[in-house]
Amino acid sequence: MTTEKFTVDGSQVVEKIKELIHQGNIRRVRLIHKGRPLIDIPLTVGVGVAAVTALAAPVLAALGAIAALVTECTIEVERTEDTPEEKGEKQK
Repeated sequence: MTTEKFTVDGSQVVEKIKELIHQGNIRRVRLIHKGRPLIDIPLTVGVGVAAVTALAAPVLAALGAIAALVTECTIEVERTEDTPEEKGEKQK
């Protein structure tokens, strides 16, 4: 599992998280402000992007409310890595 961090303005939080979810293979998203986690969103691996977006709609609304209160925050993303078998199946 790999971890990435992105620093964004509060007004860009929801759009950035939507973009990351659409990229796929996201396991967990954390919103961090001044070193403290504000929200931790676990995502289910293997569920389609459309389903995750629909299920995450209330969470995205909460993120929008939190983002309105902060000027800058960090988005921490945990990605799952494809196994060699999965990579081979995708190339076929």
